[in-house]
Amino acid sequence: MNVNKTKYIFVTGGVTSSLGKGIISASLGKLLSERGYSVTIQKLDPYINIDPGTMNPYEHGECFVTDDGAETDLDLGHYERFLNNETSQANNVTTGRIYQTVIQKERKGDYLGKTVQIIPHITDEIKRRIKLLGETKDFDFVITEIGGTVGDIEALPYIEAVRQLKWELDGSALFIHLTLVPFLAAAGELKTKPTQHSVKTLLEAGIQPDILVCRTEHALNSDIKTKIAQFCNVDRNAVIESIDANSIYEVPILMQKEGLDKIVLKKLGLEFSSDVQLNNWGKFLKEIQNPKKEVNIGLVGKYIELKDAYKSITEAIIHAGSDNSCKVNIDWIDAESINDNNTAIKINNLSGIIVAPGFGDRGLEGKISAIKYIRENNIPFFGICLGMQSAVIEFSRNVLGLKDANSTEMNPKTSAPVISLINEQKNITEKGGTMRLGAYDCYLNNKSNAFQAYKKNNISERHRHRYEFNNHYREDLEKAGMNIVGVNNQKNLVEIIELFNHPWFVGVQFHPEYKSTVENPHPLFCGFIEACILKKNQD
Repeated sequence: MNVNKTKYIFVTGGVTSSLGKGIISASLGKLLSERGYSVTIQKLDPYINIDPGTMNPYEHGECFVTDDGAETDLDLGHYERFLNNETSQANNVTTGRIYQTVIQKERKGDYLGKTVQIIPHITDEIKRRIKLLGETKDFDFVITEIGGTVGDIEALPYIEAVRQLKWELDGSALFIHLTLVPFLAAAGELKTKPTQHSVKTLLEAGIQPDILVCRTEHALNSDIKTKIAQFCNVDRNAVIESIDANSIYEVPILMQKEGLDKIVLKKLGLEFSSDVQLNNWGKFLKEIQNPKKEVNIGLVGKYIELKDAYKSITEAIIHAGSDNSCKVNIDWIDAESINDNNTAIKINNLSGIIVAPGFGDRGLEGKISAIKYIRENNIPFFGICLGMQSAVIEFSRNVLGLKDANSTEMNPKTSAPVISLINEQKNITEKGGTMRLGAYDCYLNNKSNAFQAYKKNNISERHRHRYEFNNHYREDLEKAGMNIVGVNNQKNLVEIIELFNHPWFVGVQFHPEYKSTVENPHPLFCGFIEACILKKNQD
């Protein structure tokens, strides 16, 4: 289903951060796509970093990577998982990137001697970026989520830009404002004042929201919805309840019940038929809510205090669990807390272990201790990026006998650099956006767990790393029993290692979690969870 002109939906938030603008945007996108519309979602991030690639995971959570090599906000992961469509560089815009572009233009003389200002130059560049996706003619809807909250000083240029844009788009745009309706236990009632003040702040910036999505712990009765509508100048049926859900995957169903997609279509002058069925989504939810099996796995990482640092991994586990009709419980294990003396206590009761990606030497020795126990005790293992590299180091030390084996990232002077810097990285001094990023091909060995999972030889996966398997040690490692089952033939880079004398031991240099979606759970995660179920049944 195509519309005559691309429609733009702007999603803002007020009162507090983390209300779920990304999930609401993704849910609306899902509902519209199920109606036959082509939809994409972009994120405007107010921080001055060019991208989140150099930001601490404790501050920002996971850095999501697209096929074309963009390091982006984790919300783009939600967009892809819900819509089952790839995003790109154009789907994430930062203040840093906006200012960088404007300053570069000024240095080239593009502004013909004019004084460069927030308005019009910064706002014009923001508008240009917003419209890029629509100008491709590939999308009926472009949903734009504006990061932060209304009133933030960092967000003001974005708010002004979209205010201008709505009028320029002449009836092809609308605003959705996500706000909080808190419950005060002492008073025993829901309070609408935070929402009223949030909308007032938005009005002061010249924007009247068309739809209000109210995040709440308790259901909003008719009187509260009427009150919000009256004080915030919106239609009564445009006050949407977004009640806390057990899973983010319930939100599209909840938004459908509230009629969010219908209201959007009506306000944009588009016809709509009856409700969409969401059959596949419902089946997925049913498997999550009514699993036939249950397993406990461990995730060994060094950022476990902030679960969002591994957001795509945990969501990929949920997808794979649903595919196996299995509830997967995650035991979060701090890599720094593990050593050879306590590994058995921390791991022995688990049916499988994922060793997570990361950078730097903190927690590395704990990961190596965990992998040694996993390897020797036939526990299903899945190592991702540094997790795979840790497996190579462990095997080199304890099987091949290279006691000094290490990565040059951790020890530049190691006598056995089994993991070393990629050749193309050796002359790079700037850290931002310079890793091996994005999608690269990989060829699989037929006799491997990876091939059994993918059921094809040629695959493409996303990467984010500077260091790689050192081919100088490849022959010795293979002779010792480590199997190289996935290789990038263009650059002769090792992508996947396995141990064939083990129930399921797979390490991958890439990040498979980035490509797992509700409709297409990632085959490696599915294979891993299947192995964990088998392990539990055998114990």
